[in-house]
Amino acid sequence: MATTTNEFKNKNVLVTGAGRGIGKRLALGFAHLGSRIGLVSRSKAELDLAHIEIEQAGGNALRIRADVTDPDQLTLAVDRVRVVFGSPVDILVCAAGAIGPLAPFMQTSVKTWTDAIQINLLGIVHSCRAVLPQMIERRSGKIIVLTCAADDTPKLNFSAYSTAKTAAARFVELLALELLDHNVQVNCFDPGPAYTSMTDEIIRAENRLEPGVVAAAKETRRTGGVSPELQLEHVTFLASEQSNHISGKLIHVTDDWKKLKHATLRPDVYTLRRFHK
Repeated sequence: MATTTNEFKNKNVLVTGAGRGIGKRLALGFAHLGSRIGLVSRSKAELDLAHIEIEQAGGNALRIRADVTDPDQLTLAVDRVRVVFGSPVDILVCAAGAIGPLAPFMQTSVKTWTDAIQINLLGIVHSCRAVLPQMIERRSGKIIVLTCAADDTPKLNFSAYSTAKTAAARFVELLALELLDHNVQVNCFDPGPAYTSMTDEIIRAENRLEPGVVAAAKETRRTGGVSPELQLEHVTFLASEQSNHISGKLIHVTDDWKKLKHATLRPDVYTLRRFHK
């Protein structure tokens, strides 16, 4: 584990997309470390299940039904965490996402395409805007944004998803610059392949996608992908005091986070420009 349980005990962690997939896994992980979890999801059923799992394991969680595409709902979610837990959000994990249309750009409706941008990009923007006033006021806060394959090679018929994820990574780089003097760190994390509902969506669309992409998804379904423990190690490192010197970076699950603890990083390292190294 990247840090001790004590560091996260009674910290308030807000997780969007916490009802399933990687968001739920990270919420469960932080709860196990003693954090109080604000679970954000559009689905009441998924929220209820995640809440039950955390409570049965002895954790403390708050169910917040909200849509990340609605900035007012996220502002209310942040306020609910502060009121119920008695203090503001310490850590924001942006895990809400949607694969969007897996089809040629010109065969995709404008609404379907922009809906994916709304969730995968503006959902992050709204989440950050909701938590940052209190983080800036306290001069303390951590934001971790999940951005799968943001700096990967382009893949056929992933235009909405890839555009949003790449834009999210650049947004994080720019936001980090603005937050330098406020002691708030914001970073992206690529969790690697993990079996989620998105995996099944890719497999169902195999006749429209590149064979290598589909084969990778089927392998992820077979193996489960990257272990939740490894993903949690990276995220807890980025959420810990050990990473106060790291902001505006894109960290992959394959990166050695232990080497980053005392690293002095060049401005272009672990960013969208990392593939030029």
